[in-house]
Amino acid sequence: MSGKTNIRGNRLETEIERSREESNWKKVIELAEHLKARNQPGLETLANFLIGEGKLESYLEENPPTESNVQRARTGLADARKYLMMCIGEPAKKLEVSLDALLLLSKLEYAVGDYEGALAHLTSAGLDQLTEKTLPTRSLRIVAESYAIKGLCSERVPLPNNSKYQRAEKSEKMIRCFELAGDLTLLYLQEQDKLTSTPSTHSLQSLPAATTTGSTSPLPPSGLENKKIGVILETALQRAPILYMKAGQLDKAITRYRSMLAAVESTATQHLRLTLARQLAEVLLRGCSEHTYQPPTQGGKHFDERSKSSSNLKSGESPWKPQNYSGTNLFVPRNINEEIILLLLISEAMAVREAVLSQSPEFKNARVHAFDNATAVYDLLCISLARRKQFKILIEVFERAMKFSHEESHVWQQFGLALACGRKDARALLVLQEVHRLLPAQPHYCLLAARLCFQQLAKIDEGLEWVEKAIKCCEERMSFLSARCYLYQGMGLMLSANHDQRHSNSHTLRAKALESLTRAQQLDSSDHLVEFYLALLYAQNFHLVEAMHHVKLALYLRSDHPHSLHLLILLISAQKDYEEALELCEAALKEYPDDLHLMYVRASLEEAVFGGEVALLTARRMLTLWQKLYKEQLSSDTTDSQSYHHTNHDTYSIFNMSDKDAASVHAESVAASRVEQALSEVASSLSSYQPKPGPHQAWLLQIQIWLLTAQLYIKTDQLSEAAHCIQEASSIFPMSHHIMFMKGLLHEKKSEFHEAQTCYQNALAINPYHLKSLRHLVSTLQWVVFIFPDDSALDLFLSNQA
Repeated sequence: MSGKTNIRGNRLETEIERSREESNWKKVIELAEHLKARNQPGLETLANFLIGEGKLESYLEENPPTESNVQRARTGLADARKYLMMCIGEPAKKLEVSLDALLLLSKLEYAVGDYEGALAHLTSAGLDQLTEKTLPTRSLRIVAESYAIKGLCSERVPLPNNSKYQRAEKSEKMIRCFELAGDLTLLYLQEQDKLTSTPSTHSLQSLPAATTTGSTSPLPPSGLENKKIGVILETALQRAPILYMKAGQLDKAITRYRSMLAAVESTATQHLRLTLARQLAEVLLRGCSEHTYQPPTQGGKHFDERSKSSSNLKSGESPWKPQNYSGTNLFVPRNINEEIILLLLISEAMAVREAVLSQSPEFKNARVHAFDNATAVYDLLCISLARRKQFKILIEVFERAMKFSHEESHVWQQFGLALACGRKDARALLVLQEVHRLLPAQPHYCLLAARLCFQQLAKIDEGLEWVEKAIKCCEERMSFLSARCYLYQGMGLMLSANHDQRHSNSHTLRAKALESLTRAQQLDSSDHLVEFYLALLYAQNFHLVEAMHHVKLALYLRSDHPHSLHLLILLISAQKDYEEALELCEAALKEYPDDLHLMYVRASLEEAVFGGEVALLTARRMLTLWQKLYKEQLSSDTTDSQSYHHTNHDTYSIFNMSDKDAASVHAESVAASRVEQALSEVASSLSSYQPKPGPHQAWLLQIQIWLLTAQLYIKTDQLSEAAHCIQEASSIFPMSHHIMFMKGLLHEKKSEFHEAQTCYQNALAINPYHLKSLRHLVSTLQWVVFIFPDDSALDLFLSNQA
């Protein structure tokens, strides 16, 4: 009989330990009652401990130990206190339950708000004298919570003598407690995964898949990980780096974050890793510079000394350290940018994985919580990636966010801005339409949509409609953006006037533009852009005196505005005062030595003042500068969006002030640019011509420089050099009407009037409104009439022209 009783006792103890490890406290209490009913010596004390532990833990699972639950806990934990107090005497010490009872009593005192009592129990238990040795899983959690409670209570208990030395000593002890609690927590959770045979299904290796697929269920996560880890341990894990930062030890805070993230992930830490990775990225963004940054491999400590398995410890290594990731193929960031983006992309992958797709009302809290976590990561990604102009990655990130961003205006706003910055203009306009639907009272996004229509999409009428929406929003709410709305309206009307080929319509549109710009000036007399566009409008109407007045006002309001400087130089040159204009241009180039706008004007002015040879030197310097500015972009896989943001100004309008149809692809006639593009594609399919790699905008700039150089060579009678320049431009974009026009000039200079006429006709076939080609075609026809007075020949040429 005694043998059977021992077997039953061993089975009962095994069942109790398994239930404790599984946190099945109801069953623990039931088994403890059976144990107590045996009436064997010492079992009663053990049973009391188990009942007290079960009552304490089951209550705290229902009512977490927070300040809001303190009053309720004082009555709800009375039974647990009674049972645990029975387990701290000499009999309990012999059964080795007194230590655990004291540690659990400290947890109870913390839950009821008696922080000094909790510290007293921890002192009685000798927590600081515990030996770091291998512990059972349940003991790991108890000890981890005890260190966490000691740190939390120490923060709340004031010092008797608040001296600087005591504060520093207290801070050091608290950090030590939180670090031990964090390491033991991570180790405990890793051991829990081993015991339950449910290893983490979301290890680091699975993150790329999570990044692309996202959540596979519309339902929120089960929340079991929060029950496993608890409020106390979760707070302890995040507290140590915060205390380091408060103490001004940012490097130690970063090291602590890295050590926790290097631990092998367990099921219960999946959500916590999202928080830790985001916090570390935020610390690196806000508090660390490239000069003070130390990479994770500094000294080899972070991944070498702490990356050994806890089950295969070497001599001198603490058994309380969690198992870390190890291997030869681990990616280690080499600089601060790599680490920040890596952390944020990992965080984004986890945030997408935890997203709640269901719109059911019962999941509202879980959906809001997951969305807030994801939004915090997206905000940091915007800051980090936008600084480095990585808009392609940012767009991909927000595309993944769309699945759980239903009716969430913040993500739609950021998505629209990312698309606009990444030069995905058509998509950006569609997203901004959705933003306007979600935020109909915000004029900012109406103005951004109008800017896209004006600047990129050539949808001027639609842009004016967006401006009207913005004006309506501002008038209803007296917004400070009213002046900017009227400015945009004036700009749109000016563009409409430039595109309208009927003089009466153009005149009417310019009059309306003047009214809008004047209204903007009345609302905000300190806006330099209003004065600039007023000057530009007067200049287009050939009112040079008024234009000079307003451009000087624009420079008075903002002296470093390069477009105003550019316009002032052109206005002075329009008054035939080339030397003064050249002097001002050279002064502006001292401020902006890399401005190709001003160098183009300088070359034109030098040709008028000193002759073509001097202007050619400037043109050659422009080619050298172009190589300097864009060589790196052309050698890498750089998109048009990065080229667009490379310069300080809008590259598409670089020469538009001096010649309104000068930029080939962004010409006065949108149809002309589309014809050019289509012809170039046909040429690339029918011949050996291949488009140049790299950003398109950069190559358009080089075309303009080659054509300027060719024109200067023609004027200095260096025709062979001019032909080479035209050939270089043709190799980039052969079907440009500007290149056709320049070929006509070269033939006309050689008195080859038939060929010149053909070139001008080709240019006009692409862009019928190219004024220079029309003028030179008329001049060429006059020479043809002079050379071929025969009526039949003249009729032939006129019929061809018709």
